[in-house]
Amino acid sequence: MKVCMIALGCEKNIINSEQMLTLLDQAGYELCDDPAEAGVTVVNTCGFIESARQEAVEQILEIAGYPGKILVAGCMAEAVKEEIMAEMPEVAGLLGVGRFDDVAGAVRELAEGRAPLYFGPLDRPVSETPRTVTGPAHTAFLKIADGCDNRCAYCAIPAIRGPYRSRPMENILAEAEALCAAGAKELIVIAQDTTRYGEDLYGTRRLPELLEKLCETEGLCWLRVQYLYPEAITDQLIGVIAAQPKIVNYLDIPMQHGADAVLSAMNRRYSGRDLRDLIAKLRERIPGVALRTSLIVGFPGESDADFEALCAFLESSQLPRVGVFCYSQEEGTPAAALPGQIDEETKRARAERVEALQSEVMDRFSESRLGRETRVLCEGYDRYAGIYFGRSYAELPEVDGKIFFRSEEPAEPGEMVTVRLTEAFEGDVLGSVEGGLGNES
Repeated sequence: MKVCMIALGCEKNIINSEQMLTLLDQAGYELCDDPAEAGVTVVNTCGFIESARQEAVEQILEIAGYPGKILVAGCMAEAVKEEIMAEMPEVAGLLGVGRFDDVAGAVRELAEGRAPLYFGPLDRPVSETPRTVTGPAHTAFLKIADGCDNRCAYCAIPAIRGPYRSRPMENILAEAEALCAAGAKELIVIAQDTTRYGEDLYGTRRLPELLEKLCETEGLCWLRVQYLYPEAITDQLIGVIAAQPKIVNYLDIPMQHGADAVLSAMNRRYSGRDLRDLIAKLRERIPGVALRTSLIVGFPGESDADFEALCAFLESSQLPRVGVFCYSQEEGTPAAALPGQIDEETKRARAERVEALQSEVMDRFSESRLGRETRVLCEGYDRYAGIYFGRSYAELPEVDGKIFFRSEEPAEPGEMVTVRLTEAFEGDVLGSVEGGLGNES
């Protein structure tokens, strides 16, 4: 029987989908990309916020007309299982977050005409099932932990994915070696919160040690670190990032707001002043660092003054990479019951203003790079435009812009080339390879 996998949501979810592909292949199922050809389609969903769940519902309804059965897996299956069972007859079975490794058994039950409802404890160790990597060989995400213990007031992740669980360091290092042996030049370290790596497993946070060991991986050129929580960024961690040449100077730090009152209501463990001090320290100790963050507007009780404080924070911090989200009222979270819920029109207006402010900051950052040379990881060639494209240290895949460059010599995906930047436009930067490719291993 053919099985199709559709992966939605974040890169952590994609890794779970890749692990399920391995298990299905090992069980003898034929994997395909077209749900119209599949006997079973597995939809691995995100359930973090309402918009993500709506995307998953639309995807399920889109494939419901095909003859195969639908198995809904992942965060939405975990978060709203009762609603799916009651309201979506198109769904033939459910596979919760704690049962990813049982996907082959669930598919077998569907093939036998049964309706599997697989759910299990959320505090199980992180799955070590090998992955069938579906993305480009030269860049790979490396998950070091799952779950979260931070209990931010707006967030349902601890209830959906369970408590924080670190992977054993030796398993992470072995996976990194395998990914680089298969062609990865860039590894992107991820978890819901990377800064707390090891505290549950070893009794102490060991991210600095893990990063140093990862830098020893043969064939690795770039190591990128995401989701560093502000209050847990220590001087030791900053020192490792500054000292290791393979760790790119790009840090993803989810700050969420700049007003003290909103940060406190969110149950974030720092103030606006703490954030400003951290940004200043990072820029002093890691010259040229590109900082990325995510912000939430429209949190319950966010006053006009609070929002103005957020805008002032953005103006003063000049963060080159920012994603802004409207607050989503998620059932079961402390913030859902707070007074002062804000209407959708106000949320959207505030998000648009932040986006406009940030667009100017991003343009200034891009323009400040012109005339300089930078290492670029080539990702491909646009034959219609006749130009290569890739990313420098300052671009996260599928999130930030790209570096477009011309070269008289051919460049292959996965090659490191030196590009002189000459022009900036709408978040992207244009450049050229001068004097030959200057390839770097």
